[in-house]
This record gives sequence, structure tokens and C-alpha cells, in this order.
Amino acid sequence: MSLVADCSSCFGLCCVALPFAASADFALDKDAGTPCPNLREDFRCGIHDRLRDRGFTGCTVFDCFGAGQQVSQVTFGGRDWRDDPATARSMFAVFPVMRGLHELLWYLTEALALPAAAPLHPELRQALADTERLTQLPPDELAAVDVPAVRQQVNELLVRAADRARASVPGRRHNHRGADLIGAKLRGADLRGASLRGALLIGADLRKADLRSADVTGADFRGADLRGADLTGCLFLTQAQLTAARGDASTRLSAPLTPPAHWASSGRRAAASAARC
Repeated sequence: MSLVADCSSCFGLCCVALPFAASADFALDKDAGTPCPNLREDFRCGIHDRLRDRGFTGCTVFDCFGAGQQVSQVTFGGRDWRDDPATARSMFAVFPVMRGLHELLWYLTEALALPAAAPLHPELRQALADTERLTQLPPDELAAVDVPAVRQQVNELLVRAADRARASVPGRRHNHRGADLIGAKLRGADLRGASLRGALLIGADLRKADLRSADVTGADFRGADLRGADLTGCLFLTQAQLTAARGDASTRLSAPLTPPAHWASSGRRAAASAARC
């Protein structure tokens, strides 16, 4: 089972099954089960390389963690939702459930890669196996899975794993779990080993901040300035979180994470602005 999205093996489910509202993230309203007007016949996005310019930033930061191809090719055996309205309704109901389960599988896999969490590996492997079994249920049973309940159980285990990893960081480890840090001035802040789980960091100034080994599970980095920040060894940092933020070539990341394409253009604009001053 792959936890990396493969859009070529999916029937454009994120562009159809999910709703979105006109906002800073989306240029228009769309109801659940209604295809996005940018979705082409081959299930590809007609403006994929211009999403940000066209007002669809929200699309650029969405990650199904491989749920799209799992639903399309495994749960429904490659059946196209356009050929059968009943299949369409069931597929659209299953997709968000599968997406939630795949996200949990990704986090559990990351936790198993933490050496400090070795004492928890038996529990983590069991949780991984239990969650994977849920993804293999038939459509009707899968649609009825209580994902929030599963997430609550898994999160308790993930917190314990992250706490063990953070414990190796010397000095004070700040606890900003769930904190409202919207627009916070955190330039150069020492956030090594901090808990930023679920923190709202929208528009925060994190330039040159040290976030090594910080737990950033579910932290909202939309518009956060990560230029020059050190995020090596960040716990549970996703590519989507980086895509939602701003950064540049001096932002330090651990593999397999990579700088989003728009960071390069942001860096050029910043340099040009500085040169004019």
C-alpha cells in the first residue's frame, strides 16, 4: 500500500468528492460530489501549473496520502464513478474516510522510524496493522468507520512517540500545543524540541527560527515565513505543511522533504525588494 499520492491512478476524487468554499484558498464554491470546473476528462487538472495564480492555493496543499488510488483501484476495483451513479455516491462517501485512515498510516510509519520510540514499536506496529485492516473493508463498512475515534486512539500513541523523541533535546522544551500563534513574531526563536502540535502559525514570522526535533503534527503553517529556519529532524512535518508556508534556499529540511517550487519565486521577489530599498 502506497502512502504517496498517485494522481494517474485516481479518478480525480479530491476534485469531485470534497466541497470547498470561495475564500483565500479557493476561487469559487463547489459542493461535495460536484466536479471542479478545472477537472479534465482524463481526470487531470486543467490549471495544475497555475493553481496559485488562479486562486486555488488550497489545492496545492492538499495531500490524500495515497487514498485516491486506493479507493479508485482497490476498494472499487478500477470502476469509474462516471459510469454508475450508485458507485459515484459510495465512492465519494468512502474517499474522505480513506484519506483520514491513510493520513494516520503515514504518521504511524513516521513514528516507527524514530529510534527514540523503539520501546513503543510493538504498539505502533499493532496500530498500523489495525488501521490498515480498516482500509481493506468493503465500501459500505468503510464508509461507516468512525475516523475521529480511530484518530484519538492513534494520536495518544503518536504523542508518546514524539515525547520520547523530544526528550533527547537538551534544555527547555516549550509547550505550544494547540496555541494561537497567528502572526507571532518568532524570528530566531529557539523552538528545539518544542511541542507545536495543532498550533496555529498562520502568517507567523519564523525566519531563522530553530525548530529541530519540534513536534509539528497538524500545525497550520499557512503563510508562515520559514526563510532561514532550521526544520531538520522536525517530527511529523509533511510536504503539504511546507507548501502552505513561505521559505527559500536557506530553509533547512530533512530528506525526503523538498522545497516547494513557489519558494524559489518568493525568494527572488524578496531579493528584488531588498535591492530596491
